[in-house]
Amino acid sequence: MSSSDAFATRPPFFRRPSFWLAFVLISFGGLSVAWSWDTRALLWFKESRATEEAKAAAVWLPAFHAEIDGKSMPGLEKDEASDLSYNPATNTLFSVMGKNAFLVELNLNGDVLRKITLKGWSNPEGVAVLENGVIAIVDERVHDVVMVRLTPETRELNHADFPHFDLGPSKDQNKAFEGIAWDPHHQQLIFGEERPPRLFTWKSDGSESLKGDKQLLPNNSLIMRNLSALTIDPRTGHMLALSAESHFLLELDEQGKGVSFITLLRGFNGLAHTIPRAEGVAFDKDGNLYMVSEPNLFYKFVRGTK
Repeated sequence: MSSSDAFATRPPFFRRPSFWLAFVLISFGGLSVAWSWDTRALLWFKESRATEEAKAAAVWLPAFHAEIDGKSMPGLEKDEASDLSYNPATNTLFSVMGKNAFLVELNLNGDVLRKITLKGWSNPEGVAVLENGVIAIVDERVHDVVMVRLTPETRELNHADFPHFDLGPSKDQNKAFEGIAWDPHHQQLIFGEERPPRLFTWKSDGSESLKGDKQLLPNNSLIMRNLSALTIDPRTGHMLALSAESHFLLELDEQGKGVSFITLLRGFNGLAHTIPRAEGVAFDKDGNLYMVSEPNLFYKFVRGTK
């Protein structure tokens, strides 16, 4: 057989086993970088070796399972729930609506207690309850945080009536500051930039004022495509970082190192369906965990024994 005949009988390149092996390896490598699978595997390995003492000292997300799984919040279908924060003074939750500017108060079963119109806000994406009735609201489009006060009768808030602070530019102006959490242990607000995920702190005494300037909080453990929301566990001081695009909730200790995580996909941690776009996370005084997802879904997770 001539060399030309042998070449003609060889299968096309895309039908050769070596082509598909290379394709799989390259694809897996690309996805590993995009989704941080390799880093998550290391964290999973670390989880598997944790002692019972270490689990008790942490939030320990693998122990949580869904008790309320994707409950619809009537009347919020077109508003897009964008964050969540717990108010210990009222034992209720507050969420902001990003598409239509509202602040919503919820009970711990996800029932709407009141809707508060936010006049002058463009795209409210983050909310955090501080102390003495102060609530901080982040506007992602305007790049500011507004410190408001509520009474039980409040039905409308005007941006111009309250102190507001400029958060400055972001690397991606369309994926700017979205997460915010009050850290009572260190008397500071923590801000999360959506993409690329970054953390910042700003000192506060829990009142309407902020002290000094916003500071970058270096962290190499944010193994997620975007950062949607933050919360601080009052018991341990650990931070939870939520990613809608990665379907991922991560626990970080006070040194910023990964401790535990859960995947927000169907079949994991009692979820009957994947959480479509998780945008807010909060703890209550009993250590129960709550989440909201666009467009108007509510979740409650309780700790078991795992």
